[in-house]
Amino acid sequence: MADVTRWVRFRHHAEIGFGQLTPSGISVHAGEMFGDTRPTGQTLALDEVELLAPTQPSKIIALWNNFHALAAKLKSPEPPEPLYLLKAATSVTEPGAVITRPVGYDGKTTYEGELGIVIGKSCTAVAPEQADAFIFGYTCTNDVTAADILNRDPTFPQWARAKGFDGYGPFGPVIASGLDPARLVVRTILNGVERQNYPIADMIFSAQALVSKISHDMTLLPGDLICCGTSIGVGVMKEPVNTVTVAIDGIGELTNEFRQ
Repeated sequence: MADVTRWVRFRHHAEIGFGQLTPSGISVHAGEMFGDTRPTGQTLALDEVELLAPTQPSKIIALWNNFHALAAKLKSPEPPEPLYLLKAATSVTEPGAVITRPVGYDGKTTYEGELGIVIGKSCTAVAPEQADAFIFGYTCTNDVTAADILNRDPTFPQWARAKGFDGYGPFGPVIASGLDPARLVVRTILNGVERQNYPIADMIFSAQALVSKISHDMTLLPGDLICCGTSIGVGVMKEPVNTVTVAIDGIGELTNEFRQ
């Protein structure tokens, strides 16, 4: 993975910037992350900045039932086309943020460690073989879910509400460009115990297929995030304070706390 570049967004002395993560720190860039960029020559140490979510998506698309292993476990038929919902852009929070249970909700909240696809160029009705040209890179996501809200009303599954609360959409800390997603493995660690460990190669719809098929439904914009769905091992965060890490070798580790 020698050619992988890792992009971050950060706050430094009240100013928001972006750059590439290097062994010596953050190589600050000017311009637009999804447009023309150039290094400024400035390097910042990680402990000098506050890392932010690496993009501000106009929309977050989250997949359901996109892994062969989970479909088999749930005895659910594999879908002929992607099944997805839109997660509120205001659910985004930064790496390291503390996520709190919504006021008025005392039910179960689950983690879902996932690979995220970040779009780099405006994308409408592209073919699968064209999709890589529109993918900026990949990130770690945790599709936090208020599980007891989802099916509380028997007449209407509340996907958007259950997954759209403020803070329920952490992702980052980087966007990694230049790697093959099919070679990646997602691990989720809850309070020091590994709960998920699954290969992206098991996806029913590949990253390129997802971008292609979704772009035929709606235009994808630079910075938009596609959460690829999760596999076996989703669980409830039961402790008063829960530490959750979504780790993908080649990308990095996304860690957040969830407090009841």
